[in-house]
Amino acid sequence: MAWLVLIVSGVLEAVWATALGRSDGFSRLVPTVVFGVAVVLSMVGLAYAMRTLPTGTAYAVWVGIGASLTVAYAMVTGVEPVSVLRLVFLAMIIGGVVGLKAVH
Repeated sequence: MAWLVLIVSGVLEAVWATALGRSDGFSRLVPTVVFGVAVVLSMVGLAYAMRTLPTGTAYAVWVGIGASLTVAYAMVTGVEPVSVLRLVFLAMIIGGVVGLKAVH
């Protein structure tokens, strides 16, 4: 159960990071509200997962999921450019997350 909650929390990290960027310094209401709700839920889920998972592993997986999805979303929507090197480095982050899960 902790792993599932951690994965959902990582997805919510990508949501709040994206919403933060779209909030234009908290001047736009909807992205600001999405940010606030997503950041609270993400942190609560991370805290829950850390009750049973090692802190370092849980945090690294949470950040890896959030960062990977944030970058992937930005590339898919055209906000950030796509390149072979960016995809390689993104794959390295994902590989690290999978590796941490595999050795736990």
